[in-house]
Amino acid sequence: MNEKIQVGVLGATGSVGQKFVDLLSNHPWFEIAAVAASERSAGKTYGEACRWMLPAPLPERIAGMRVQTCEPPLPCKVVFSGLDSSIAGEVESHFAASGTFVISNSKNHRWDPAVPLLVPEINADHLQLIKHQATHGAIITNPNCSTTGLVLALKPLLDRFGVEAIHVVTMQALSGAGYPGVASLDIIDNVIPFISGEEEKVETEPLKIFGRYENGAIVNCDLRISAQCNRVAVFDGHTECVSVKLKQPASEDEMIRAWNEFSAEPQQLLLPMAPEKPLRYRTESDAPQPRLHRNLDKGMSVIIGRLRKCALLDYKFVLLSHNTIRGAAGGAILNAEMIVKKGLLPLP
Repeated sequence: MNEKIQVGVLGATGSVGQKFVDLLSNHPWFEIAAVAASERSAGKTYGEACRWMLPAPLPERIAGMRVQTCEPPLPCKVVFSGLDSSIAGEVESHFAASGTFVISNSKNHRWDPAVPLLVPEINADHLQLIKHQATHGAIITNPNCSTTGLVLALKPLLDRFGVEAIHVVTMQALSGAGYPGVASLDIIDNVIPFISGEEEKVETEPLKIFGRYENGAIVNCDLRISAQCNRVAVFDGHTECVSVKLKQPASEDEMIRAWNEFSAEPQQLLLPMAPEKPLRYRTESDAPQPRLHRNLDKGMSVIIGRLRKCALLDYKFVLLSHNTIRGAAGGAILNAEMIVKKGLLPLP
């Protein structure tokens, strides 16, 4: 690619928007041409409008850009959406109708029949749905941050042994609630056993992700999933305790080998945001841990550990995924890279 693809970030001042800015600022294929946010931020420089919350410094070029409103046209044909779900649906539809490709982290369009719910290592063939969108542009979504880690860990088990049922308990990081997020007096010395809408997403989104593309639509996978979701006092990194019932017998060694050997199209295509290994099994008795393992492979790998027999189902294990990178902005950027490789994004 001789020239970078110009992109915009919607909801650029929010927590997911900031992560998009951070990850895109030195991307080899994409260049930020526009940052857009609410009316109260429009007209200010990004540095003035944004309370930058990331440890990496705000790039000077982006800090000096004028914030625009979340309305087309922007000086780009691709936008990454970190918008809040309260406004994302209509805004993203408006951009798609204007001829823009919208790579969305929001929940609003995930269940639209013609919108891919994309995890490139699992269902890149679902991008065929784009041609059935009645719009000049397109909308592509990534899953809920907890769903992403779960489906990646399940994918090689589904392929090799089949999976009948899953029980998952999540311990989700504070950054997943955005900023200012959960009040300190609610979360310090506490676990909150409720995240609005989260359990429904974890129980239903994998059915579409693992579904098959057939006659212009997705036929959902037949899986039984029970989820319980909790907010815990960890800054980044969602931990999930998973029990699975397999369709075919498997030993622990066979399951670990399935995870460690798993590779997919993003790795084969050497996409810039793709981790070297999508799944990494840790043999330590107390792994994975968010503080120690969330940033492995650019924060894009799912870390698995503690595989053992389950007295109720067949096996249980623990997984960890970085919720704002693999589960949000990084996952969406990987989606865009896959779309470029498939020849679907408008090139410069």
